[in-house]
Amino acid sequence: MDIEKTLDKLGFAELNPMQKAAIETIGECNDDVVILSPTGSGKTLAYLFPLIEKVDASLAQVQILVLVPGRELALQSQTFLKDLGCGLRSMALYGGRATMDEHRRLREVEPQVVFGTPGRINDHLEKGNISPLFIKYVVIDEFDKCLEMGFRDEMSKLMGKLRHAEQLVLLSATDAEEIPRFVRMGKTRILDYRVADEQIPERIILYKVESKLKDKLEALANLLRSLGNESSIVFLNYRDSVERTDQYLRKCGFTTSAFHGGMEQNDREAALYRFSNASSNILVCTDLASRGLDIPDIQNIIHYHLPLGSEGYVHRVGRTGRWDKSGRTFFVLGPEEHIPEYVKGEAESYQIPESLPEPALPRMSTVYIGKGKKDKISKGDIVGFLCKKGGLNSDEIGRIDVNDRYSYAAVSREKLGTLLRNVVGEKIKGVKTIVEEVR
Repeated sequence: MDIEKTLDKLGFAELNPMQKAAIETIGECNDDVVILSPTGSGKTLAYLFPLIEKVDASLAQVQILVLVPGRELALQSQTFLKDLGCGLRSMALYGGRATMDEHRRLREVEPQVVFGTPGRINDHLEKGNISPLFIKYVVIDEFDKCLEMGFRDEMSKLMGKLRHAEQLVLLSATDAEEIPRFVRMGKTRILDYRVADEQIPERIILYKVESKLKDKLEALANLLRSLGNESSIVFLNYRDSVERTDQYLRKCGFTTSAFHGGMEQNDREAALYRFSNASSNILVCTDLASRGLDIPDIQNIIHYHLPLGSEGYVHRVGRTGRWDKSGRTFFVLGPEEHIPEYVKGEAESYQIPESLPEPALPRMSTVYIGKGKKDKISKGDIVGFLCKKGGLNSDEIGRIDVNDRYSYAAVSREKLGTLLRNVVGEKIKGVKTIVEEVR
């Protein structure tokens, strides 16, 4: 693969020093590698690019196994691999759906790269759905999280099955206290690109917003009004607080997505999809969203509840200012609250204007199309359908995701009504289908 062409396609100017070192180190030998680098510095590209060059594309077996702590990171990493356009087949495997369904897809797809959670990968290895014999390269992304107590038993069993692996790559924004013995590392190279005494990059500006009331919802709403239609994540510490805050903001007229671990898997994925494709400009969530979400152009991180510690703060703020972009982080403080001592740097007071606009609507809306891969529908077919039948221009169409039996497409919010009227009764590739807004 041509790295310059790949970067241009992804919209990035150049590799940063960590990525250059990782690509060279992983690519030139089979030594194990530990990469420590700030959140948002592009570690996914740093390990994928050199490893996919090592894959034997003629083999219909899993050769790269990427272990992640959650399904969202699995899905996003797989999407990133597809965006690279390397031609390798891949799958994301995770809990919350039937293992048998994944087994059928494994036989159909014959992936060479798999992204998965430890428990689900163990299931497939134990049942013989994935052979460990061809897995040469193992990546543990967010290894500090994967090696926490809740994952250790699964990880221990899993690593015991991967004795044929030739290279192990560990990645994290923060160092683990220890690497357990079951993670059998041979000759190891450590690439530490954490900046000493730099908690968050200088390109991220720190603000505080003071609420006169203990219940800070009104202050939050006013802050969000002042930010217009910028992309913002609001972090809270509890699931019920996410629900309460999301409902309040929706009643105020904001377009939001709620996200926490108590939601059904499909609802979580839909919430992230709408936020990532700009159909909602506010994500209200717990710290579940502070790791593994690689959504570009998030401009604001808002701490409605104070982070539970320095590490949690770093991972929250890491959702903005990704790669070389700038961002802002806001602490919404009640009458008796103060910015925690572990937060380094001086926070500027953010002055909310007295005259505020109504909540800004997002740029895009999401439509559901009732046909997918199993119906021989491609992204190109959907673009053609939306333009020819729906009356849209290509620049009024955003992200498109084609699943097995249905598809999602982001379209200009201003053209949504016209689109839905135009496609009533129309066919895509000769077949009638349902087209409706995803709310």
